[in-house]
Amino acid sequence: MTHGSASTGNNKSILRSEMALWVGIATTIVFLTVGGAWAKDLNSVFVAGGLFAWLFAVMLWLSFGVVRHAECLAIKLGEPYGTLILTLSVISIEVVMIGAVMMTGGENPTLARDTMFSVVMIVLNGMLGLTLILGGLRHHEQEYNLTGTRSYMGVLVALGFLCLILPEFTQSAPGGAPSHLMATYLIITSIGLYGVFLFLQSTRHSNFFLNPSKENKDENDTTPEDHGHGDLQIRSIGFHVALLLLTMLPIVLLSKKVALIVDYGIVALNAPEQLAGFLVAILVLSPEGMAAVKAAMNNQLQRTVNIALGSALATIGLTVPAVLIISMVTGKFIELGLEPTNIVLLVATFLVSDSTFGSRRTNTLSGFVHLVLFATYVILIFD
Repeated sequence: MTHGSASTGNNKSILRSEMALWVGIATTIVFLTVGGAWAKDLNSVFVAGGLFAWLFAVMLWLSFGVVRHAECLAIKLGEPYGTLILTLSVISIEVVMIGAVMMTGGENPTLARDTMFSVVMIVLNGMLGLTLILGGLRHHEQEYNLTGTRSYMGVLVALGFLCLILPEFTQSAPGGAPSHLMATYLIITSIGLYGVFLFLQSTRHSNFFLNPSKENKDENDTTPEDHGHGDLQIRSIGFHVALLLLTMLPIVLLSKKVALIVDYGIVALNAPEQLAGFLVAILVLSPEGMAAVKAAMNNQLQRTVNIALGSALATIGLTVPAVLIISMVTGKFIELGLEPTNIVLLVATFLVSDSTFGSRRTNTLSGFVHLVLFATYVILIFD
């Protein structure tokens, strides 16, 4: 009798904890059936705004569900694998959303570029600036692993210049669109360089991405408190892997509907096209941003660094080859090269980030500098 009651309570707990998934499934069914015409036949900004708010809220809730299961896997597997799973899960949502829009939506050659640039600006300036300020106000100076952080920056700067700056200056295909030769080269380089980084991060150099005080700790000696996730309900690895994938599925299926509404809103309100990429990036990164802030407040700056720099690196290393392959297969025209003003801002971000991570400790001042660059990026979207 007691065993049956426990089983019933456990099932009820699963039903409550996975409420985002059930709401996401219901919303997906609505928009794939009777609601399919709503996103296609928009004739009112207010209707479009209501549909966007609905879909954005559901997809954001689902994103938090994906992050929750990724964090549970982080506790089961330990660092740096936990943060790696979290980063790859979030960026996979971005890649799938962009891919779905490219293959089924209208022509938007700059969506992938704008989304990647938005992710880099949000995580390296917005997310990192906020976490450095909040962590600095509570803990003054915070310590991180300098060797691992410099490894992140080295690969990130190289891929940023190759994929987002160089295509703007190539003569074979002007206007920021890579030629077939350059596209093939960027696919191989992005996958190869990011793959080597992941291999080293998860094997022989995994200690580079741990808190300095944890480098000599037994890698199997991990507890929920080490990650700051003591309030999560941890189940089996298989359970969390399955629920993570299931929670991502409605996001993928709803992404095209969101794209249609965003495109209509941008045209109707005469808003800048870069706003579409910014909204996609905000949707994808919000849960991860909260995880980064939580880690900084718990004086786990290395986890914050792993989330922020890992997200920026993964969004270029994974998105660039994905969109270039889709472009080759479908014949969709895409542009990768940034405009001159954004190139200046990207270079400034890399320089400031290099200065921020020039020693083993950070302080509040660095956070304010990053936030100023983020505010500049937001202003340039509308200017």
